Amino acid sequence: MSSNDPHFARTTGGLYPVIVGIFVGLLLISNIGAVKLIAFGSIITDGGVFLFPLVYVVGDVLSEVYGFTAARRAILLGFAMSVLAAATLWLVQISPPAADWGNQEAFEAVLGFVPRIVLASICGYLVGQLFNAWVLVKIKQRTGERSLWVRLIGSTAVGELADTIVFCTVAFFGVLTGVDFLIYVIAGYVYKTLIEVVLLPVSYAIIRFVKRHEPSYDLATDPA
Repeated sequence: MSSNDPHFARTTGGLYPVIVGIFVGLLLISNIGAVKLIAFGSIITDGGVFLFPLVYVVGDVLSEVYGFTAARRAILLGFAMSVLAAATLWLVQISPPAADWGNQEAFEAVLGFVPRIVLASICGYLVGQLFNAWVLVKIKQRTGERSLWVRLIGSTAVGELADTIVFCTVAFFGVLTGVDFLIYVIAGYVYKTLIEVVLLPVSYAIIRFVKRHEPSYDLATDPA
């Protein structure tokens, strides 16, 4: 295998199951945080900004080390678990509260099933992550093991754009209007993309660690 050929590890054994578990966990926590709108001065965003960029970091690890098919498997698993979480919270919400439990309204206010938000979250995630993984692998097929930063930033720029547009449009179009909506979309996209740029050294370190600890990944010619 030459240095220009893309390398991918096998998903049997190794770190793949652990990374998938981290990926799904970060996704579920981010989805819960995203139900709250946050205002930093004139900038309006949602609670997912704190953790959701890490979902893309871990998604990049899956795509870079294991390839598109393996990343897609993790993405679909995350999608399925998000649907399950939403359905479970909805069942809990509609179940009759105990007579001495007075927090039903608080539960509904924070974790209540909001169809529009749930639909926006899972659709944005699915579209964005699939684009992210596909673009990263396509770039890797052209660059081989060189220019990891191009793959990471390029895939994030496309994936986050798709995710942000889908989520913001489905969740808040009509709720936020005009300039407020545009600011919300642009601020969310710029923030999440810049976070990945800031976290680039972390992404490099994690990817290198995973590559070195996957016996089926040939690191001998990997200059990333």
